[in-house]
Amino acid sequence: MDVLFRRLAENRFLATEKVGGAWDPREQHIAPSLGLLAHLVEQDRDARRGDDLQLARVSFDILGPFLVGEVETAVRVLRPGRTIELVEATLASEGRVVLTLRAWLMQRTGTEQIEGSALPAIPSRDEMEPALMDDGWPGEFVRSFEMRRQRLGTGRAQAWMRPKYPLLDSEQVSPMARMIAQLDLANGITPRVDATELLFPNLDLDGSFFRTPQGDWLGFDTSVSFGPSGVGQTQSTLHDELGPVGTVSQTLTLRYR
Repeated sequence: MDVLFRRLAENRFLATEKVGGAWDPREQHIAPSLGLLAHLVEQDRDARRGDDLQLARVSFDILGPFLVGEVETAVRVLRPGRTIELVEATLASEGRVVLTLRAWLMQRTGTEQIEGSALPAIPSRDEMEPALMDDGWPGEFVRSFEMRRQRLGTGRAQAWMRPKYPLLDSEQVSPMARMIAQLDLANGITPRVDATELLFPNLDLDGSFFRTPQGDWLGFDTSVSFGPSGVGQTQSTLHDELGPVGTVSQTLTLRYR
């Protein structure tokens, strides 16, 4: 079965060729690793407590590129609490930490009567055309999902995406971790400049979620901004078929090839 990662031990995983990156296919696309760390934070939570705290915010720092291959992970609680926790997870390649996550987990309470959002809806996927993200991009990961998209101008687009392959073999992954494994795709939905002319990798990814996503498809309402001195930003509102779920932001480093 095609998967993105295979578990080798409690804290060791092997990335498959399906995670080959869009800037260099020998390097891992960061998106699956984001989902892997979110999954491990949830597993650690479930092993320690039975009240199902929800992931409400994730803050990833990407410390450098790393090759497709074996990775090692660790999870620790930074701020324990009865209703709110701060948990840190790290991912290392060849003995070097390459990705960190700080995740806020919050107690679930009954606020159904006041549920709502002023974030605008996006068109359904049936109203968008099938699309590919592999125009000019190498690597297997950009071919590992279905996509529908409508462009709204330079650096502006809306899209729906669904993964073709599981994150892990023989393990159930929550809808939240599955969503987080797709978040880094936002940066390639609607580039302002062709990737053959400009490198624009992100240094980080910050996500904030007010609802657990439902279903297999994840919707993006994405805007990309470039500044005058080599810094950019990708911002997206996230959706499932019921409506908005949260937001995500990425800081970009802009470098001409």
